[in-house]
Amino acid sequence: MSVLKFVTACALSSAALTAQLVYAPVSTAQPTDPVIQWNRNLLAIVRTPGAQPATIHLHPTRSFAILHAAIYDAVNAIDQTHRSYAVQISGVSRQASRAAAADAAAHDVLVALYPRLTGTLDATFQQSLTLVQDGVAKTEGIRIGQAVARGILALRSNDGADQAPLPYVFGSAPGDYQSTPPNFPKQPHFTHWRHVTPFALKQADQFRPGPPPALTSDRYGDEVNEVQSLGVSGGTTATPDEALTGRFWNGAIQNYWNEIAQTASLDRHLTIAQKARLFALLNLSFADGVIAFYDAKYTYNRWRPVTAIRAAGADNNPDTTPDANWLPEVGNTAADPAYPGAHAVISAAGAAVLIAILQRDHLDFAVTSEVLPGVERSFASFSAAADEATQSRIFAGVHFRNDLTSGHRLGRDIADFVLDHFLTRRHRHDEDGVK
Repeated sequence: MSVLKFVTACALSSAALTAQLVYAPVSTAQPTDPVIQWNRNLLAIVRTPGAQPATIHLHPTRSFAILHAAIYDAVNAIDQTHRSYAVQISGVSRQASRAAAADAAAHDVLVALYPRLTGTLDATFQQSLTLVQDGVAKTEGIRIGQAVARGILALRSNDGADQAPLPYVFGSAPGDYQSTPPNFPKQPHFTHWRHVTPFALKQADQFRPGPPPALTSDRYGDEVNEVQSLGVSGGTTATPDEALTGRFWNGAIQNYWNEIAQTASLDRHLTIAQKARLFALLNLSFADGVIAFYDAKYTYNRWRPVTAIRAAGADNNPDTTPDANWLPEVGNTAADPAYPGAHAVISAAGAAVLIAILQRDHLDFAVTSEVLPGVERSFASFSAAADEATQSRIFAGVHFRNDLTSGHRLGRDIADFVLDHFLTRRHRHDEDGVK
């Protein structure tokens, strides 16, 4: 059986970058269902330059959470085995097509989020529906998916995500976040994101970590020296494999974990309903993880290693030594404060959700780099991948160890909260599936 794989192609016009998304058939021994297919479609969109206008400052984890919340509520409206996320549909036939419901929910969500791609998404939707047998079940599934998409989109219509980023004034005192060399961004990213309404958390600071170590502490001195030695561009302290690790994971970390979830769900032969729940829990955790870590980042405004190392002479710590020419292994540093580390938050949350839902940590799988085409690394467990992705930020030269330990704790706390309170199994006396 053939499935449809999203392929991206970009064409540069005199006015702007135009993103084109096309479907190409590929053969596979194991057919994919719409949950994975639409996850792949959105990954293709967020990886396509120009798919989202540069004037719109929306973090992609929001799109993934909306997409998979809608898919989940649509499929679960038919299955009725777990509590809904937000939308309940009455009078649903158990015979309705789960695949059609997922397709319709996903299509309508993505058209709303990426209206410039409406034509391509319409064609994609029609192609996907060819895999569903015509009839009442298909028609009913489409109706359910469309209704759920409207509800989820309405829920997020005033969540604060469309606000303009807040102007940021860089600090100048030791420890203050400053624009980082060699590219010196004029403004940091997502200064407004801490004010976005969470998907599951009660508030952005619900699990906010305490402050990072004092600049004069022994711990801070040790952490500066660690990243200064292991994360320097062209350094010799880190092994070639450690340096490769730093570069390998230097992409959008949530994309890696969505692909890991694809691999795991196919390996475990999950049903459409099980996949819908897994990806919803995963991406709700990621979306709230991003809101929460931006809350912490812009609360503590901690400088990045490249600034700390170059200005070590001013930190009043006798254990640090300045290096005015130091640069990280990966070149540019992400344009936001250091504490806590995003990779640590997302990786801890991703591993926690996968382990909880699949009820196992062990799985032999490979991960393809977001930024090193064709390069793969192999793992025997979700926790091993999470540990490496987290530690990679030291080898990349962009984080201190405490950024990572605090980020890991934050990610676990958020994932545990989502798992405990959302999309839980319905009991016999549940009447509506309200969480």
